[in-house]
Amino acid sequence: MEPWRTGVTDSGPDSIRIRGYDVTDLMGRCGFADLLFLLHRSRLPSAGERRLVDAMLIASADHGPGAPSALAARVVASGNRRAPEAAVAAGILAIGDYHGGAGEQCFALLAEGIAWARREERSLAEAAGWLVERAVSRATRLPGFGHRTHAEDPRTGVLFALAREHGVAGDGMTLIEAIRTEASRRIRPLPINVDGALGAVLLDLGFAPVAARFFFLVGRVAGLTAHVAEEMDRERPMRISIPVDYDGPAARSLPPDDKD
Repeated sequence: MEPWRTGVTDSGPDSIRIRGYDVTDLMGRCGFADLLFLLHRSRLPSAGERRLVDAMLIASADHGPGAPSALAARVVASGNRRAPEAAVAAGILAIGDYHGGAGEQCFALLAEGIAWARREERSLAEAAGWLVERAVSRATRLPGFGHRTHAEDPRTGVLFALAREHGVAGDGMTLIEAIRTEASRRIRPLPINVDGALGAVLLDLGFAPVAARFFFLVGRVAGLTAHVAEEMDRERPMRISIPVDYDGPAARSLPPDDKD
């Protein structure tokens, strides 16, 4: 049987090395943001990159018990008091294209727009117009834009300010802000939400699109553990009851038995 191959971690009787660095050295000298960056990029981040990773994890950590992931986790914790890991896992399974996945989609959209601008020798502002026009003509949403709670997502401004402060801002941020401007003109004012901000910043940091989903997941797990702990510590079992209106067939009887 062929052995598995990995370039992530080398674990033996006397040492554990992550991307070549001894885990005990990392424990003594690095933070979790350094480790996450190292795991995905095989190098340690600069001070600015580390600060952006920290900020993205904090921004993704929680958005209240009404978010699908937190709600799912608390429902499972309400019925299963012996397996907090199952409740956290349920929360993770609620994350997808419509909750936590728009960052990956926005990243891909921005990468497509940047590639179009370079291929067509156009500006990023023109690329924004092209992307918004396409969305309008296809009647599709722009991933990473809009929020059901915030007229302006407060997390986005902080992430973008940090990216500029640390010299990380690049074409991803330039394009997403141009799309916001164009969308306001062609559609309506749409805020860049935290998913869109993650997509733009991670593109400028040199990650792959799926990293936007990974970073959201890593950050959100912290919030899920807090919701599960609170549900188990403060609430009675089976306390979550969702009102249901039945709209199926009226009461009816089975047909007579066929005697033939």
